[in-house]
Amino acid sequence: MRIAVVGCGSIGRRHIRNLIVLGVQNKDIIGCDADPERLSIARAENGITGFSRFPDVLAARPDAVVIGTPPSLHVPLALEAARTGCHLFIEKPLSNSFDQVADLLEEVERKQLITLIGTNFKFHPSFVKMKKILESGVLGRMLSARCQFGQYLPDWHPWEDYRKTYSARRELGGGILFDSHEFDYMSWFMGDIKEIFCMAGKLSDLEIDTEDTAEVILRFSSGTIGEIHLDYTQRRYQRNYEFFGEQGTLKWDFNDREVRLYKAKEGMWEVFQEQSGYDLNMMYVEEMKHFLDCVRNGKQTVMDIHSGVKILQAILAAKESARDGQIKKIGH
Repeated sequence: MRIAVVGCGSIGRRHIRNLIVLGVQNKDIIGCDADPERLSIARAENGITGFSRFPDVLAARPDAVVIGTPPSLHVPLALEAARTGCHLFIEKPLSNSFDQVADLLEEVERKQLITLIGTNFKFHPSFVKMKKILESGVLGRMLSARCQFGQYLPDWHPWEDYRKTYSARRELGGGILFDSHEFDYMSWFMGDIKEIFCMAGKLSDLEIDTEDTAEVILRFSSGTIGEIHLDYTQRRYQRNYEFFGEQGTLKWDFNDREVRLYKAKEGMWEVFQEQSGYDLNMMYVEEMKHFLDCVRNGKQTVMDIHSGVKILQAILAAKESARDGQIKKIGH
């Protein structure tokens, strides 16, 4: 299999390294980046072929394309690749607008392409454990759920000026609402999102033109009510999830590295510790392995483009709600 990785920033280089770990030969990996320095680093690190122009990449006839550019470029690049018959791994979110999304969907369907939208934590052992617990029904009817993600934006990539990253720039698809996976993960755990209300804005002194803080209230198709807190401002990385059912509670906190399950009938907590020294890169390896396996076997991925469209609808509805202060219905 020949694979192109478009966008050789940190996530692109991670994917290149993981492809090699998974047995893809260096000669079968093509890097692409308009920035000559990033491209040079990717080539030197991994001994791969590299191009600065995307048409040159497509001319090399890759079987699949991994797109790790700013969100505003995801769909235009994916559409070009789809027209040449390439399977698609697109980093989250699918896009920052609906522009050309319908065209991309049509091309994917017409050529029956395999697609995956970036969703790495679904391969994290604690997320897999929580998913199994929730699906087991041990918590009874689910009433509410909430999650949080926050980290100080300059700490994300301390080796580069945060003001120049896509996260800081509206026209590239930045902003904490687009930059988070939490809409995807909450939907994976709780089901389709049907209603959204959001308050968001730039509250800090960060030199960005995007929102840095958001509070989102959700209603899922099951009736469960959810809450998502997102920010670029917390000085210590935070990511945690809590689920409340009639028969118990389920919790996970990234910093504690454990899943905690409370069963009301037993009146006690059961604790599932993460493996000591777990390497976070392993979830990215498993994510890429999943994509390659689905391409080879013609199977649907855990987060295909249709799921990506649903999440994009939810994020754009949240942005619209933050602007006009109204609850938004999804899928109507």
